[in-house]
Amino acid sequence: MSISVKATVTVKLTIGGFLSSLVGLSHRLDDIWSLLGKSLRLELVSAELDPNTGLEKKPIGRYARRVGQKDGEAIYESNFEIPGDFGEIGAVLVQNELRNEMYLKYIVLNGLPSGPIAFNCGSWVESKFDNPEKRIFFSNKSYLPLQTPRGLKGMREKELVSLRGNGEGERKTSDRIYDYDVYNDLGDPDSKPELGRPVLGGSKNYPYPRRCRTGRPRSKTDPHSETRSGTFYVPRDEEFSEVKEASFITKTADSVLHALIPSLETSLLDSNLGFPLFSDIDQLYKEGITIPKLKNQGLLRRVLPRLVKAVSEAKDDIVKFDSPAMFQKDKFSWFRDEEFSRQTLAGVNPYSIKLVMEWPLKSGLDPDVYGPPESAITTELVEREIKGFMTVDEALEQKKLFIIDYHDLLLPYVGKVNEIKGTTLYGSRALFFLTPDCTLKPLAIELTRPPMDGKPQWKQVFTPSLEATGCWLWRFAKAHFLAHDSGYHELVSHWLRTHCATEPYIIATNRQLSAMHPIYKLLHPHFRYTMQINALARQALINADGIIETSFSPSKYSMELSSVAYDQLWRFDKEGLPADLINRGIAVEDPTAPHGLKLLIEDYPFANDGLILWDALKQWVADYVNYYYKDASMVQSDPELQAWWTEIRTKGHEDKKDEPWWPVLKTPEDLIGIITTIVWVASAHHSAVNFGQYAFAGYFPNRPTIIQATKVTAILDVLSNHSPDEEYLGEHMEPAWGEEPVIKEAFERFSAKLKELGVIIDSRNADDSLKNRGGAGVVPYELLKPFSEAGVTGKGVPYSISI
Repeated sequence: MSISVKATVTVKLTIGGFLSSLVGLSHRLDDIWSLLGKSLRLELVSAELDPNTGLEKKPIGRYARRVGQKDGEAIYESNFEIPGDFGEIGAVLVQNELRNEMYLKYIVLNGLPSGPIAFNCGSWVESKFDNPEKRIFFSNKSYLPLQTPRGLKGMREKELVSLRGNGEGERKTSDRIYDYDVYNDLGDPDSKPELGRPVLGGSKNYPYPRRCRTGRPRSKTDPHSETRSGTFYVPRDEEFSEVKEASFITKTADSVLHALIPSLETSLLDSNLGFPLFSDIDQLYKEGITIPKLKNQGLLRRVLPRLVKAVSEAKDDIVKFDSPAMFQKDKFSWFRDEEFSRQTLAGVNPYSIKLVMEWPLKSGLDPDVYGPPESAITTELVEREIKGFMTVDEALEQKKLFIIDYHDLLLPYVGKVNEIKGTTLYGSRALFFLTPDCTLKPLAIELTRPPMDGKPQWKQVFTPSLEATGCWLWRFAKAHFLAHDSGYHELVSHWLRTHCATEPYIIATNRQLSAMHPIYKLLHPHFRYTMQINALARQALINADGIIETSFSPSKYSMELSSVAYDQLWRFDKEGLPADLINRGIAVEDPTAPHGLKLLIEDYPFANDGLILWDALKQWVADYVNYYYKDASMVQSDPELQAWWTEIRTKGHEDKKDEPWWPVLKTPEDLIGIITTIVWVASAHHSAVNFGQYAFAGYFPNRPTIIQATKVTAILDVLSNHSPDEEYLGEHMEPAWGEEPVIKEAFERFSAKLKELGVIIDSRNADDSLKNRGGAGVVPYELLKPFSEAGVTGKGVPYSISI
């Protein structure tokens, strides 16, 4: 007896609608095949083996006919007659009979006695004329490898093998292959010798995480480097799947880089003159500045309506920046030492402040090369600045002294950077005192130059002053230090620790975890758009003479310095929030305290909000993991999971593979800790350092850089933006999670906790006793508020590093 089954297929039409305007022969042929019902072929795969042969049962195939369209989606249907002994359907093979790729959203099978079976595809399917291999899509039901139905085991392995590739050849844009390579495409020595850059990764001198392999030809000038010709490949399904929103993001970035910025750079007669008066800066946000007519003005006005304002019937355009939150609140708040200190706890870079654990302060660099290691910040100076409130020994004992210290990281680059015209760099550190009301008081900033140009080491300490000259010297010292902090924030807190460190996790997940694997389904939303964003960064942000190099203090040595930071500072086991806070001396373990930690700075907005979010994430991950892994033996016997964790360590972060601090993966608790760390970095860590960039640095006196500020302001406006299709943590339930009632309930609890966090943050920001959270003229801390509307909002925590 047979069973009648109807397959309904949903295909996104956006790309087809867009391409159909390019009337060509292949599109006409596709239209004909669609009318004939020959555009899409489906084959249903049994999850069982044939009992007679012990082999996979022959799939049952039919063509699907297009029956309609709605809201940018085409609907296809196909009817099957399934033998009664066919068994459970576990997969569908799909072949695209058209000459152009299609975006397959999902397939639903109706008519089965057990109820509908859903397949969440979310994937581009190549034309069979470009790739004759049939695509495999598994149902939404999750299976650990050893639990895989016997009829699907071969296909499970075959799909993983196809995603790994063979490590050869240049990748095409339609490929789905995930593989590793070093960062050897940041320089462009074939264009200009001065654009050559060292290869990051694969050496003791420049250790680095790995990126996605592209396989482009090698440079003629430097055979270790890859040419920057052609596209910056990412696997096809890692590209922006929503074309309208993708165009918004990619064209915005591209337009700012290639059209708007050159006009901004030529808008001033002398780019070195800068802004003579503060009122000139105000013009950017009030009247705007006149720039030469933009070549691509129509596109720019569509994708950058917030920036570009046309002057009707005029020869020029006007760029007018939206007022950043700081500027709206109090444009001179950056002058105040209290705000300077507050932003170390509630600004865009809350990851650098740490407890002073040794005194006197001392450099760890070679004194024969860099000069005397002792800091010029002395005990006498500190006691003078805290005005006899306590001695230095008492302050150390009571854990009242905190520091942001870039001295040893920057000092080796000072000589090289200072050789670059118009650029200055120092080794720097800033010391703070924790006052009784839980605010930080800045005590001193030390700037240092190593021995250079035949001169001995120079170092000077600057302190707050009421005297006119001393006051301005202090402000200049703060400006230098903040320029260093801005560079460290972008290169280390932001790029290295989130974007760069996460790419290997994405590659390993797709190479080693089947789409059927429950951990793949848990991690997948946390990786959305990240590889595409990173490819765009290599193309225009972190490349030689790109935005980062021309904007921040380390200049052409910026990415090299991020490699040094990776070598000296990055540890996977310290990337989770509690471990990070303990590592910086900001918190100590205390089982009686909320979250099991006692914060030494009790009013630390990033940490206070972050720990609630961390706990919610960890509980969600624990509920999920414990549902699938009942004991340690299940973790240890999962070959895909073990291969995944091994590959992250030995290939993705190969230059640190022998470090003893890597967590082991033997128990469900180990897995919970590893996954919580990964998803924290991709969601909350990234949000904390990214989406406040325009609010805090859009008014550039607050976060100075080394170049014409309008260039950075334009970029920060783009990078701080939530796209209309943003997916926020806890807002969207993956279809596979809804298949299991236990997982669905766990997600709903997780989502409720995040909504509660939003209420808690509002309440905290309204509490006048929490002086680091808000106040008159102060931007309230909302960066970890989970949900947001589209645009530059200074809040919202997406699942992934999506911009």
